[in-house]
Amino acid sequence: MRKRILAIFLAAVALACLLLGCKETTNGGTGASDETTPSSGEATVKLKEITVGIAQDLDDSLDPYLTTAAGTREVMFNVFEGLVKPDSTGNYVCAVASDYDVTESGRCYAFTLRDGVVFHNGAVCTPQDVLYSFQTCADTTVDTAVAAALSAVEEISAKGNVVTIRLQEANNDFLSTVANVSIVPEHYQKQATSPVGTGPFQFASRSVQENVILEKHEAYYGTPASLDRVTYKIYEDGNALFTALNSGALDLVAHLTSDQVGNLSNGYTVLEGTMNLVQALYLNHQVQPFDNVLVRQAMCYAVDVDAMLDLTADGHGTKVGSSMYPAFTKYFEPTLADRYPHDVDKAKELLGQAGYSDGFEFTIKVPSNYAPHVNTAVVLAEQLKAVGITAQIQQVDWNTWLTEVYGNRDFEATVVGFDASTLNASSLLARWVSDNGKNMINYSNADYDAAFAAAQASTDDQERTALYKQCLQILSDTAANVYLQDLADFVAIRPELEGFQFYPLYVMDMSTIHYK
Repeated sequence: MRKRILAIFLAAVALACLLLGCKETTNGGTGASDETTPSSGEATVKLKEITVGIAQDLDDSLDPYLTTAAGTREVMFNVFEGLVKPDSTGNYVCAVASDYDVTESGRCYAFTLRDGVVFHNGAVCTPQDVLYSFQTCADTTVDTAVAAALSAVEEISAKGNVVTIRLQEANNDFLSTVANVSIVPEHYQKQATSPVGTGPFQFASRSVQENVILEKHEAYYGTPASLDRVTYKIYEDGNALFTALNSGALDLVAHLTSDQVGNLSNGYTVLEGTMNLVQALYLNHQVQPFDNVLVRQAMCYAVDVDAMLDLTADGHGTKVGSSMYPAFTKYFEPTLADRYPHDVDKAKELLGQAGYSDGFEFTIKVPSNYAPHVNTAVVLAEQLKAVGITAQIQQVDWNTWLTEVYGNRDFEATVVGFDASTLNASSLLARWVSDNGKNMINYSNADYDAAFAAAQASTDDQERTALYKQCLQILSDTAANVYLQDLADFVAIRPELEGFQFYPLYVMDMSTIHYK
């Protein structure tokens, strides 16, 4: 009789889990969970988990200060936190810190550390960990905007549970820098391969080119994640990614194209936001003929951005016109989007003045795993034919793109999108300063360098905003790149799931997603 009651109970549990959309994981699955034999009289442990499809593997190093790819930050946003962190509305909220005060006219920041913050390795976060994190970030970060901001720190100290940071001069954007300093344990030395932070999810495992697995941080100080496990499955072939999604093998995929959404037939919910990227045809200024401003301006006139949006995204997306996207409302200058109206005759005239009346040929290296960029490159190549410019498209895998294009600057042109690593406009603009290590297009303009330096030095918000807009104007006037759009972001999610939130940054927050 007892066995019959137990069998009925187990069947009811299984049915309830099925109705709720829960996935069942047992020993032998992707992660650790306990399963007893039927004779033990205990039910199988049920885990709430999802599988997310992503288009690229993570950086070789998962150390938060050495991350370069936006796709890596998108995933590790769930693992690492700063004293403060951005929310989905674009505001900074307390994270490892429970409160903070800004005094001395913006020069002094005092952060009160939250009680009971536990790292993923079980260690309790201390003020010394915070001091170590800031010093290590300042010494090692590859983010030049963060490095520059931290170089202006005059003193950082801890007294009790309060960490005080004093700046050489006021910086209204400093809070965004604080958010970008991930708090890590001082005596932990394996961040590159087995990262440890304070976020709602902790790193579980990684198989290069296959998957990354995060698990719920049970000791998280804040609202706990609803999901027990998130598996990011890597598909560097866009067709394979879409096939897996449409078959139901994936629970969530972001950054889909409008064509993919139109062909989706599995009943998934489709959400639309923006990618918060500046997509452009980026040109290497050390390669002829892109060292000639007239050629670059001609290409801007030759490209019909509106038609490109219609062809690649059914009109979705927002034209940008320079290196700023609309989420940065007070800096974004929408009039620059029409600085170069489509004009084939004007383009030919400028090419003639530059000595290229018969046009020229060049190659666009584009990462093959990003369908929106590949599709855009195809349309641009077709449009440029009208003015005698022949563009060959060379699709390369993501690691090759990172090494050749981004790292070695071995390219003529590429189509890609750049994001802001923080809610700070300077991180978008710092890239194009002449001696910036991230200046992959080799842009060099003394007026731009001076305007950006003046903006960084200014303590007046209105003046700094005007200087940032001056930087954008210079980039537009000199046709630094053929600026295109902030892409629409289509997300397909299993209908049993809800809670996905779009951020004004290129991140994906798994902590808010839950089964209905």
